[in-house]
Amino acid sequence: MLVSTSKYNSTIEIDVVGLTVTVDSGVSLRQLIDRVEEANLSLVAAPYWEGVSVGGLISTGAHGSSWWGKGGAVHDHVIGLSLIVPAKQNEGFAKIIRIQSPDPLLDAAKVSLGVLGVISKVKLSLEPGFKRSVTYNFTEDGEIEDVFMDHARKYEFGDIQWYPSRHTAVYRYDNRVPLDTPGDGVYDFLGFQSNSILVSKSIRASEKEMENERNVNGKCLTASSFVGFKKLVANGLKNGLIFTGYPVVGRQGKMQTSGSCLYSTSSVSSCAWDPRINGLFFYESTAIFPAKKFGDFIKDVKKLRDLIKPENFCGVDIYNGFLIRFIKASKAYMGQSEDSIVVDFNYYRASDASTPRLNQDVWEEVEQLAFFKHGAKPHWAKNRNLAFLNVQSKYPNFNKFLDVKKKLDPQQMFSSEWSDEILFGKEENYNKGDGCALEGLCVCSEDRHCSPSKGYFCKPGLVYSEARVCKSSSSSSSSSML
Repeated sequence: MLVSTSKYNSTIEIDVVGLTVTVDSGVSLRQLIDRVEEANLSLVAAPYWEGVSVGGLISTGAHGSSWWGKGGAVHDHVIGLSLIVPAKQNEGFAKIIRIQSPDPLLDAAKVSLGVLGVISKVKLSLEPGFKRSVTYNFTEDGEIEDVFMDHARKYEFGDIQWYPSRHTAVYRYDNRVPLDTPGDGVYDFLGFQSNSILVSKSIRASEKEMENERNVNGKCLTASSFVGFKKLVANGLKNGLIFTGYPVVGRQGKMQTSGSCLYSTSSVSSCAWDPRINGLFFYESTAIFPAKKFGDFIKDVKKLRDLIKPENFCGVDIYNGFLIRFIKASKAYMGQSEDSIVVDFNYYRASDASTPRLNQDVWEEVEQLAFFKHGAKPHWAKNRNLAFLNVQSKYPNFNKFLDVKKKLDPQQMFSSEWSDEILFGKEENYNKGDGCALEGLCVCSEDRHCSPSKGYFCKPGLVYSEARVCKSSSSSSSSSML
C-alpha cells in the first residue's frame, strides 16, 4: 500500500456559518491559523510551538493551556477526521474511513499515535474571532502548590513558569477580550526566535565547559541572567515591534503559538536547537498529573531543592524552568481522563551518550518522582524511554484503544518495535546494558547502568527513597538495590 503525501497540505475549507474548518493532515499549524483568522474566526487551542502539522499535533496529544470550554488540547476540538487504513484485496488493499462525532471510533482516532492508520483530513470546531490580553507577573514561588487551581479557573489561557533555583514563579494572566479592544500585539516566545548560529554554538560550548568543570556557579549566573532578560522582554510578548508594557493585547492567531525561527531566511541564523548547527542539545521531560496529585509533586521538588542546594536546579532554569499548563478532562481514549496539569522541563543532554551529566541524580529523581511516585502520565511526543514504563496502566480506556487498533489494523502495518516499546512500556523490552540509565533507556539497578568508571554509581533518591539514580560519588555502596 502506497500513500502519497505530496498534496497533503493542499486544502483548507472553512464553514463560516457552521464554525468549522476541514483541513488536510499535512497543513502546518501556522497555515491553518492564518486562514482561519482571515475569515474572522479563531482556533481556540494550539500548542505553544507552531512547527507542527495538523495530523501530527492531534496524533500526539499536543496542547496549549486551558481548563475552560473544550479545554487546551487540540484533539478535543476535533469533530471529525478521515483515516486511510488497510483493507482486503477486493477493496483495493486500502480504504478511507470517515469518522464523525458522536461515533465512538473518534475517541480512539483523535489521539491515534500514528498506529491506527494515516490521517488524511481533520475537521475542527472554531469560534468567532477574539483577542487576548496577557500580563506576566514575576514573583516569589512560595504558593504555587496552593494557588495553581485558582489560577487555572481565573484565567482561560493561564500558565505558570517556575524557576526553582531562583525561587521565582511567573504567572501568566491571560484571558480573551473582544475584537474591538485596542492592541495589535504578538507572542514571539523568546526560545523560538531565530538566533545567530554563532551565538547558539557558543552557548552550547559554554554549557559543555561548565559541565566538564562541574561549574554549578557558572550555570547559576547564566540562569539568573536568562530569567532577568525574560522579565525585561516579557518572554517575547510584543505590543508592536517591541515590548513596551502590560497588558499586551493581540489577535488570538498572533498570541496562541509561536515559532518565528522557522521562517528565518538568513544563512547565519536558525532555531537554536537545529541539529545541523551543533547548537543547543537537551532532554525534554513532560509529565501529566491528575490535578489532585500535582500539589504534592511540587512539595516534593521543593523539598529536594532545599535538601540539596537550590543551585543544583540552575541547569533547568537556563532553559525554561518548569512550564506548568492545564488540560481539561477528555473523552479521547489516549487523552486525559480528568482535569490535569502538564509540566515540561528541559535540561542539558551530553553529546556523547556515555557521558554522565552534572546533577544527573537530581533530574532522574525529579523524573521518577513524577512518573512513579505521583503516577504522572508521559506526553506521547516527548520524554525519555523510562517515562513510559507501565504507561498502559495509567489509561482507563487503554484496552478500548487496543480493540480499535486491532479492528483498523489487524496486521499491524502501522506498528513497529519502537511504537510497541512506547505504547506498552514494558521494562523487559528495555535494553539494560552498560550506561543505559544515562540516556533514560532504563532505571538503574546496578552500578554498570550508570558510569562507575567516571564516578557515577546507582544510588537511592534523597526525597523519594524508592528512586534509583546515577549519582556522582567517591565509591559504590550496595549497588544492586532492586
